[in-house]
Amino acid sequence: MSNRNRIVSDYFENILNTVDVGVHFIDQAGNTVFYNDKMAEIDGLEREQVLGKNILHLYPSLTQETSTLEKVLKTGEQVPAHIQTYFNVTGKRIMTINSTYPLYDNGKLIGALEVAKDITSIVQLHDQILDLRHQLYQAKQKENKNKGTARYEFSDLIGKSKPFQEALSLAKKTSRTVSPVMLCGPTGTGKELFAQSIHNAGARRNRPFVAQNCAAVPADLLEGIMFGTARGAFTGAVDRAGLFEQASGGTLFLDELNSLDIFLQAKLLRVLQDGMVRRIGGTYEQQADVRVITALNMDPMQALQDGLLRYDLYFRLSVVKIDLPPLQHRAEDIPLLVHHFIEKLNPLFGLQIRGISPAALSRLRAYGWPGNVRELGHAIESAFNMAEIDEEWIEERHLPAGLLGDRGKMNRQDAAVGDDADASLRDPAADKLPERIKQLERDEIEHALQRNGYNISQTAQELGMKRQALQYKLNRYGISRKP
Repeated sequence: MSNRNRIVSDYFENILNTVDVGVHFIDQAGNTVFYNDKMAEIDGLEREQVLGKNILHLYPSLTQETSTLEKVLKTGEQVPAHIQTYFNVTGKRIMTINSTYPLYDNGKLIGALEVAKDITSIVQLHDQILDLRHQLYQAKQKENKNKGTARYEFSDLIGKSKPFQEALSLAKKTSRTVSPVMLCGPTGTGKELFAQSIHNAGARRNRPFVAQNCAAVPADLLEGIMFGTARGAFTGAVDRAGLFEQASGGTLFLDELNSLDIFLQAKLLRVLQDGMVRRIGGTYEQQADVRVITALNMDPMQALQDGLLRYDLYFRLSVVKIDLPPLQHRAEDIPLLVHHFIEKLNPLFGLQIRGISPAALSRLRAYGWPGNVRELGHAIESAFNMAEIDEEWIEERHLPAGLLGDRGKMNRQDAAVGDDADASLRDPAADKLPERIKQLERDEIEHALQRNGYNISQTAQELGMKRQALQYKLNRYGISRKP
């Protein structure tokens, strides 16, 4: 090897030893050629222990069939984003997400390269969350067998526009049956609120409502979450009820169904058709008495054309299909929604906002709202953070700059200039009154804190406000939380 090539080789080796992913390169015989520092950290081994060694000797729990590196050597095809669980020579259990690629030289396969991301701690935390959620569900069932788990009802859904009322009317009709419902609409249109409302208006209202976002968990993990696992089904598997068991007698809501792996879609279809579910690795089936409500954040026809959704599953789950309109198609509902958010946020911030100015409302109507109702709620909350203690109306200057476009900064600058320009026309006494009110409120809060030994909860209770509202005022006034 020339000196220049050696320098280049050393340079790239140093780079691969600094990245935060494991890199493992084996030759055609399965022997390790390169093994970076991160991979050694993941495996709990020293590089010297690995270099030159055969991969199946290093990881006794793997075989030529289960090793992704060996699979790539055999097929010459890459294996993308595969979750792998194994034990190394020291007995350490490891779980990684691996992407494995064949390496060719002049068309000849010379080895395989694997890039691994350690997810052991993430999976352990995820399992703990699943166990806690199941324990919480069981505890709630014991405490009150007649109490459901969905919070929202149709009375919580706000809107008088025609497209919204049409969707609401259809949703109310579906609550009388147990047919599958598919909710279609972009992100932020309230699909889970509709799902919970359908559940709470039906005969299953006192049974569980279990929701799962299909895009939030990798497919390899989601299968166990959805159908449950039996002890010994795979390395580290324990007896755990799946979503169908947890939702027994109630409703299972699957959000972003278009993100569900095609393999799992086939398995889901079989459960829906047979009405029976079997845990992974289990030996018996049990009845799945569950109403399924699904949601898509894209047009279902587009999902079908793109191969993201099986046709047979779509027809099975879209017995009733409800299209939720985006906010830009129901702009007449914006004043109602703004009023709702103001009433919700006033006690949290300790403010007395009465409404929104015509100019600010006009600005909201003109905006496109890609984030829909959820984005509107965040915009109003942002305005609350910009408002002063004594202000009663949301003005244009309170709105997020993104809603104002290029005029956002100009509007705030103009408002400041306008305040200065009109200063000579103001009554000096009127200018001082709000400051006196603020000072009185600040003094009262400080005295209450002292009387309650700087206990935030007790102080908030004495002042007759929520803890969040008191925290907001402490930050606004710069009051110390300690003596």
